[in-house]
Amino acid sequence: MSTTTTAGARAHARAQAGTITDSMPVVPASDWPDPPADVDPADLVWAETVPGGRYTTKTLARGTRIRLRDVAGSACANLLLWRADAPWERLNVADTVKVPWQAYLGAGHPLLSDQGRVLATVVADESGRHDALCGTTSLRQNTAKYGDGHVHSASPAGRELLLLAAAKNGLGAADVAPSLSFFHGVSVADDGSLVATGSAGPDKAVDLVLHLPCIVAIANTAHPLDAAPAFRTGPLEVLAWQAPDDLDALVAGDGEPEYRRAVANSEDVWAAAPH
Repeated sequence: MSTTTTAGARAHARAQAGTITDSMPVVPASDWPDPPADVDPADLVWAETVPGGRYTTKTLARGTRIRLRDVAGSACANLLLWRADAPWERLNVADTVKVPWQAYLGAGHPLLSDQGRVLATVVADESGRHDALCGTTSLRQNTAKYGDGHVHSASPAGRELLLLAAAKNGLGAADVAPSLSFFHGVSVADDGSLVATGSAGPDKAVDLVLHLPCIVAIANTAHPLDAAPAFRTGPLEVLAWQAPDDLDALVAGDGEPEYRRAVANSEDVWAAAPH
């Protein structure tokens, strides 16, 4: 079909209606071709495949469950969260490590804000290879390692992508704090050095449940300690669905005192907020 004329271009564009590729959001999310077996497709609110070197962002309600899946075993999901109704409150990676007395992310780990509230809790983890210590890559780092780090290059840096995600939500550079990363592990050696443990392999997923409405930003790009000499980040699947019962179980459940206090802080601000 020729696109050399306006009529031809219009016909070509309209012919793509309904096409789903491996690098696009599906709208409505209920049309996602392979929903989780235990999830009603009507409950899906986000369904997207994010290629390596790309980013995505979405504003999600309290009680939403997010599933990130490393499709090929080479994704790295660099995550930021801002509270949607008060975006000056954001994910604080230092407190996310400090308050639960645990540097390694896994099931049960809270993602804390700079106000001592739980923005999300990790509720399932098939990977066990995550990082809360290194942050994401910078333009300078990727330029030195791969030859370029700009967003439209073949090896975009995580911070550059997260800046775009922030801008789409009316936020700026000062709002882009250090991020968490999923699917590329890092451990601390006895001498204090950081050691990359890499991926757990393909088809591994991690699930989060939101305690407060959040702006979610994800940059799928190489980890700063990725040992591969070439940029090789693979696709990331992002699904989200309404799961109020999962949040209710977290609020009513047991846990360490630091976690219970942070959950109570989240419940307190939610109860007081107009909604």
